[in-house]
Amino acid sequence: MSEVRDRAPSIGPGPRGPRGPRGGPGFRSMDRPKDVKKTLRRLLAYMKEYRLQLVIVFFSLIISSLAGVAGTYFLRPIINGLVAYVGQDNPDLSGFIRTLVIMGVIYAAGTGATYLYNRLMLNVSTGTLRKIRIDLFQHMQDLPIKYYDTHTHGELMSRFTNDVDTLREILSRGLPMLVTSAVTLVGVFVMMLVISPILTILVVIMLFFMLFAVKQIGGRSASFFVRQQRDLGELNGYIEEMIVGQKVVKVFCREEKAVEEFERLNEKLRRSASSAHTFAGILMPIMANLSYINYALSASVGAALAIAGRIDIGSIASFLQYTRSFSRPINEVSQQFNTLLAALAGAERIFEMMDVQPEVDEGSVTLVNAEIAPDGTISETDRKTGKWAWKRVNPDGSVSYVQVRGDVRFENVVFGYEENKTVLKNVSFYAKPGQKIALVGSTGAGKTTITNLINRFYDVQSGRILYDGIDVREIKKDDLRRSLAMVLQDTHLFTGTVRDNIRYGRLDATDEEVERAAKIANADFFISHLPQGYDTMLAGDGANLSQGQRQLLAIARAAVADPPVLILDEATSSIDTRTERLIQSGMDKLMEGRTVFVIAHRLSTVRNADAIMVIENGEIIERGNHDQLIAQRGRYYQLYTGMFELE
Repeated sequence: MSEVRDRAPSIGPGPRGPRGPRGGPGFRSMDRPKDVKKTLRRLLAYMKEYRLQLVIVFFSLIISSLAGVAGTYFLRPIINGLVAYVGQDNPDLSGFIRTLVIMGVIYAAGTGATYLYNRLMLNVSTGTLRKIRIDLFQHMQDLPIKYYDTHTHGELMSRFTNDVDTLREILSRGLPMLVTSAVTLVGVFVMMLVISPILTILVVIMLFFMLFAVKQIGGRSASFFVRQQRDLGELNGYIEEMIVGQKVVKVFCREEKAVEEFERLNEKLRRSASSAHTFAGILMPIMANLSYINYALSASVGAALAIAGRIDIGSIASFLQYTRSFSRPINEVSQQFNTLLAALAGAERIFEMMDVQPEVDEGSVTLVNAEIAPDGTISETDRKTGKWAWKRVNPDGSVSYVQVRGDVRFENVVFGYEENKTVLKNVSFYAKPGQKIALVGSTGAGKTTITNLINRFYDVQSGRILYDGIDVREIKKDDLRRSLAMVLQDTHLFTGTVRDNIRYGRLDATDEEVERAAKIANADFFISHLPQGYDTMLAGDGANLSQGQRQLLAIARAAVADPPVLILDEATSSIDTRTERLIQSGMDKLMEGRTVFVIAHRLSTVRNADAIMVIENGEIIERGNHDQLIAQRGRYYQLYTGMFELE
């Protein structure tokens, strides 16, 4: 097992490591969004491409809000007119009807504007979320392997599920609600001043009580809503881990322990959710009762003013309706307050991930198809020739080429995944073109680390790695990795056909090349016996295949890539000895003319290696071929004869 896997946090139901609660640093506790203005600015930046629609939405919101304000004002002349008609035998209703028509037109315009902004905001919100998901996913592709080694799958998935879903609320409802509430509050306040300044002062006094309630109760519930999001992500991450590791759970009979841990996390979510919704539930009745008190006081004082002849009946009716309209936006904001905070906190977590420094690539040397003349002259070509060259653009603008031969050299390499823990200690070795280099040693000795450094999953802290005489840090990472093919111990298959999974090694490979690669890996026999052969669909990481069959597909994937350098990390660990013998000749053909690094615990697989390096505690303690190392009677001899077992 590799050093990276040794360092990765456990995913079972065991005790917590130094990183604290499951879910990792992405779920650290926070009471509220740290920078609301910055987060809103970044959200609005994603909506720039919808400027025209947002302008229409903005004016529609204003029209919708003002239509409600203006429509309410028409209660004043309508009621006063009806009062004036009392006692008349043949009243003239033309003015009354005209007022009703105007009122109806205003409300119709408001209804149309409401439909328009809701429809447009649906389009804006879904489009914005689509863009955020694309940017987040693209950024994930640029993050270094170290980031994935230090964050759980569940933690990363929560960015695309919980956090993105909470954004939907703020984009589709939250932002429009804030605009309509602001416009309604201003419009209603102005109209109340026009109708009765005295009653308006009473409403403002009650408003302070409402705002105080929102601040006290809403502020206390905000932290619980954020905890609810954090606990939900933590629970989802655990569920995903248990689904992925279900076989391990059953093998060790840890079902009860898994359920116990699930119940603990579920109870934690229940407590935070209950607290959050308890405060939210308290806030709404309090706000509603305060609005009723406000309405009752306004009606009582208005009646007293009417008796004193200071105000007419129509004005009282209109004003009372305004008091309800005045408190309604406050109720809506208070109701959505915690949801908005949770959405902004989720947006911050998304942007925090987007702000993680992507994988740095300062390389300039690229990999190209090459034609090599008899005199050794190298020229670049677009067609596949089976020959490659490193292309370097010199400072004077000239271009130089170096043939890719697969010469790999480590020179005094020092590396550690953590600053205070060195894994490789001044490692130096060479792999000549076409050599098969075997790396053997105990788990954690540094074998997989060497291959991680060759393909620049990590960069060395000191020393250098030369590839055909070029420092790998000068080679563009994509081009460097295209020159390598890796077969890992942990095989991963994608949802798709068998043919598609093999073609993943080289997307432009023809069907004939795919089948030829499968034959090299000796996978053609079992593939032909699948229900649809190469067109058989695989799902669930190839759950319908055996581990050995899955690994054969991984070897075929490397074969179709046809690279100059191969890295086999326990590539045959899941293949029985009979199958291993069957594919050995095919593997020899695959490795012919290529530099190959083989990591193996099964020493019988490396007997024919050109050089075997024994690594212990980050140092190469022995090097030579099988016969030479046996003659030395050192660590390799002990391993091979069974005097000392690999751990």
